[in-house]
Amino acid sequence: MIFKYFKQSPISLFLVDGLGALLTAFLLFVIMSAFNEYFGMPQRILLYLATTAAVFCLYSTTCFFLLKDHWQPFLKVIIGANLLYCCLTMGLVIYYYPGLTALGVSYFVAEIFVIIGLVFVELKTLEA
Repeated sequence: MIFKYFKQSPISLFLVDGLGALLTAFLLFVIMSAFNEYFGMPQRILLYLATTAAVFCLYSTTCFFLLKDHWQPFLKVIIGANLLYCCLTMGLVIYYYPGLTALGVSYFVAEIFVIIGLVFVELKTLEA
């Protein structure tokens, strides 16, 4: 069902991606920074990840509003960026694991799974 929708309206993927990146930036910069003792990731790392998510949000929403045709190369860029973000996040979780709480690890692992799910949908849409 979801694949059919995005095959008919592939530009919508940029909106979904942009809103997801906005939510990530908000959660990292506002929520996790304010309640860092419950998550354990260093503040500066949260700031870097939130800034990265904000850049992804800007890119995706710009694509959503400006692209009409030839969206495939732009979708490939965000797919690659999302995968790199997942690798970076997993690396940071491994590196900072001793200081992370169970909630912190859970958040980052869940975020990775959600992004991988989105990437899967994006890849299936490219195949159409």
